[in-house]
Amino acid sequence: MASPARSLTPASPAAAPTAPTTAIRLRLATLADLDRLVALENAVFDADRISRRSFRALLQSPSASIVLAETSDKEAALLGYGALLFRAGTALARLYSLAVSRESSGRGIGRTLLKAVEREAFERDRIALRLEVREDNTRAIGLYRSEGFRPIGRYLDYYADHMPALRFEKTLRGDLPLDGGVPYYEQTTDFTCGACCLMMALARDVPGTLMSPVLELRLWREATTIFMMSGPGGCDPYGLAVAAHEFGLASEIHVSEPGGLFLDSVRSAEKQKVMAVVQEDFRARAEAYSIPVLIRPFTVADIREAIAAGKTAVVLISGYHMFGKKVPHWVLAHGDDGRHIVIHDPWVEDERGETIADAASLPIPYATFDRIARFGKIGLRAAVFLSRRG
Repeated sequence: MASPARSLTPASPAAAPTAPTTAIRLRLATLADLDRLVALENAVFDADRISRRSFRALLQSPSASIVLAETSDKEAALLGYGALLFRAGTALARLYSLAVSRESSGRGIGRTLLKAVEREAFERDRIALRLEVREDNTRAIGLYRSEGFRPIGRYLDYYADHMPALRFEKTLRGDLPLDGGVPYYEQTTDFTCGACCLMMALARDVPGTLMSPVLELRLWREATTIFMMSGPGGCDPYGLAVAAHEFGLASEIHVSEPGGLFLDSVRSAEKQKVMAVVQEDFRARAEAYSIPVLIRPFTVADIREAIAAGKTAVVLISGYHMFGKKVPHWVLAHGDDGRHIVIHDPWVEDERGETIADAASLPIPYATFDRIARFGKIGLRAAVFLSRRG
């Protein structure tokens, strides 16, 4: 059963440079609005439309909200909508789509909806709102800039007609930008998250590093456990630290357990034996390179201290908390705003409509980060602190 519509308080007309000339009502959409949303979408956009199936999924998802603007009379004609996405476990929101009916164009409806989705994101304790817009949509770009959004990037060949998209961000709480100057890279395989995190750290701290699928796989080959669960193996903290050292970074290993790691993730005794041999080699090489190893669970305070010292940290988390899969997953912690650890997550959930804007510079509340930064029944903690070699 669809939940009842929740009314939203409209922005003060005096606060908007262009106030709506039509009295409007703002509320959150429900499944009962599906037909009207699809009709508006088809009338406004010629391409890159949200499908009926996708609208239904958005309306039923706890990680999405659609704000409607409609006339305040009995007819309640739909004037426009703004669709928001909220990535689980983060303090980030993304404006997925903003649409205004052609008949309502020029009446300030878009600005009113933009303010409404900002308030919705703020009320859900998000600290930043991001969006993408066609590079040739000068009117929308002007609106976003006038409302305090700042450009943070550009996507080539983003839309169906190959038009690039510009990325914008607005801070909703505090005044610190989330972008810490670490380049972002989306993993191209299911198993190279650790390698991608290392590559992003290299791109910031080692001059001449060119992020590419070739380097991604090369780093994975250097740091992989060979086997893990099903398919190719993920990266090992000792392997990541050794690869980081060999590619020009200073590294430091933090693990909560001594000895072999992830061995219980495979059932085959033969595969376990191979993994043990590989990991023993990593540990021997780490010792030969005099890479510091701390056998104790790291804390959020440790991560904050490392970031304050100019370091990054490749951190093991449970994929279940980020994208619903019980797999080990590596992310790169690179920022701290006083309430959140800011990470790059190399995994983008394309099937859920995510883009890089949902995965780059994600603010994770301290308590949430502390909860997800462990894996398996034993709650393994693993991280590799990385810095420029002095």
